[in-house]
Amino acid sequence: MRIEQKNQLIDSLCEEIKAYPHLYIADIGGLNSVQTSKLRRSAFRKEVKLEVVKNTLLIKALEKSGMDYSELFGVIKGESCIMLSNINNAPAKLIKDFRAAEKNCPKPVLKGAYVEECFYVGEQHLDALVNIKSKNELIADVIALLQSPAKNVISGLQSAGNTICGVLETLSEKAE
Repeated sequence: MRIEQKNQLIDSLCEEIKAYPHLYIADIGGLNSVQTSKLRRSAFRKEVKLEVVKNTLLIKALEKSGMDYSELFGVIKGESCIMLSNINNAPAKLIKDFRAAEKNCPKPVLKGAYVEECFYVGEQHLDALVNIKSKNELIADVIALLQSPAKNVISGLQSAGNTICGVLETLSEKAE
């Protein structure tokens, strides 16, 4: 590959990295073609961009992206692929679900991730990444918490109104 082609590849990879807020680096080496196709289809369905890249080109693209990804440089060894997503925990769920579906396959293995402005290095962070809530999920939780007291007050007022009506009816019947 000529230098011009490598530079074009680095530029396009850099633009893709900039376009997505969440980056995962995984090892999918050793998967056969059927498993690789299943993984790619699952990634497409979950809106995760999956690309197998050369390590040196990935490092150069990360350096060129304008962010400091230096904490991830140590895990970029061996066979690497990147998973890019707009949803913070989608690639982690993809990895976990794929391993559950393919019983005898320990791959893909999480090498590192940049999620919600934090770095996660190593496979041991996979469960934590799966459980991270997305921005929309957090907003929904806050709205539910804010609505709960208001709903309690409204239901209390509604039941109190029925109780008062019942007491007034009973009193009016006794008076007769």
